[in-house]
Amino acid sequence: MDTYTYSIGNNLYVNLTNRCSNRCAFCVRDQSAQYEGYSLWLKGEEPSAEQIIEQIGDPARYAEIVFCGYGEPTYRLEDMLAVCKAVHEKGGKTRLNTNGHGSALNGRDIAPELKGHLDGVNISLNAPNEKDYNKICRPQIENAFGEMLAFAKSCKESGVNCWFSAVDCIGEEKIADCYALAQSVGIPLHVREMIENKRK
Repeated sequence: MDTYTYSIGNNLYVNLTNRCSNRCAFCVRDQSAQYEGYSLWLKGEEPSAEQIIEQIGDPARYAEIVFCGYGEPTYRLEDMLAVCKAVHEKGGKTRLNTNGHGSALNGRDIAPELKGHLDGVNISLNAPNEKDYNKICRPQIENAFGEMLAFAKSCKESGVNCWFSAVDCIGEEKIADCYALAQSVGIPLHVREMIENKRK
């Protein structure tokens, strides 16, 4: 059976899709079919909002319901927002981990639609400029770096609680440049340790 939700620590993670507009060099999904003992490659159809809501049950049991699986959640925007609505109605909190391509993928600025549905949006920056971004994140869409920055700026302007993240494997110099870029647009940057996912 496919894994649609999985718990790590105090959070419950939602695996809406395996589709992604990046092919990041450091991505855990390229290291193994499993993560933390969960098989996150979907062999069947993507889950419906109703299936996810049923599997979540009482969201207040968790610190956060996090949209983060082996793909980019904003491919499933409408279903994600439906799950957010149900989670909030039951007293839960929501977070989106995204590569920031959601507006490009949906053909419109989606940031205003996220306000009130997501308590936090973590936007993967991972590079301080387009050249490095294309090398590290290997995007499958045009102007991916620009699209990501435009999405982040729109989230801020729309009043969405958002921040950038970067993996430490890109090196201290590029991390410093990422901090400078984040500061220039007024969005915080969180640096995280690169995740090692052993092959299984």
